[in-house]
Amino acid sequence: MALATRTDRRPSRARTAWDSTVGKKAVMAVSGLVMLLYLVVHMIGNLEIYFGAGEFNAYAHWLRTVGEPFMHDEWTLWLVRVVLVAAVVAHAVSAYQLSRRDIRARPTPYVHRRRRASYATRTMRWGGIILGLFVVWHLLDLTTGTVHAGGFQPGHPYQNVVDTFSTWYGDVVYIVAMLALGLHVRHGFWSAAQTLGVGSGARDRALKTVADVLALLLTAGFIAVPVGVMTGVVSWR
Repeated sequence: MALATRTDRRPSRARTAWDSTVGKKAVMAVSGLVMLLYLVVHMIGNLEIYFGAGEFNAYAHWLRTVGEPFMHDEWTLWLVRVVLVAAVVAHAVSAYQLSRRDIRARPTPYVHRRRRASYATRTMRWGGIILGLFVVWHLLDLTTGTVHAGGFQPGHPYQNVVDTFSTWYGDVVYIVAMLALGLHVRHGFWSAAQTLGVGSGARDRALKTVADVLALLLTAGFIAVPVGVMTGVVSWR
């Protein structure tokens, strides 16, 4: 009996799911929710800056020691980073491939844009690009200090944050990115709910309200940090 060739082998269920539009949308939805959970926790942690340098620096130190002694120093933090990187890559790749698939299916643009498409819907792609570039800048600014405006001080996040938001361009970059984030979350949460089958006629209004509230809270919570520095509420003194 002749052995089956590679071309005779059926693709795995995971590969079949990934190759489908529904599968890519599901990956995009789940990875987006993972990042949303992180953003909520990250925003709450950022607001610790209003309690002073001691509290904020202690919070930053605690992040590196979570899980001790069971987890070694920074192991939990690196585990979170790995999960986040995987979520970001999965989200970006699925979004890109869905976009390309949509373009191939409809090579000629619509003469009239669909009226139902909201501003957030039409700008999801550009919003994603803006957020991706912002993440790179944010890491180079406050994690590695590569593009930090002042004298970067490892282990002193409070001082580094105040340095960044003491510059007009640091404020502009951050606030524009957070506005893009709000639009992205508003539309993304709604889309994820529909993709995962949570939406229904009875729940749609509640889901839209949750999406609006989440987007507003995240945007306001993140922007509160540069505003605090700009107004002098958060300062070196």
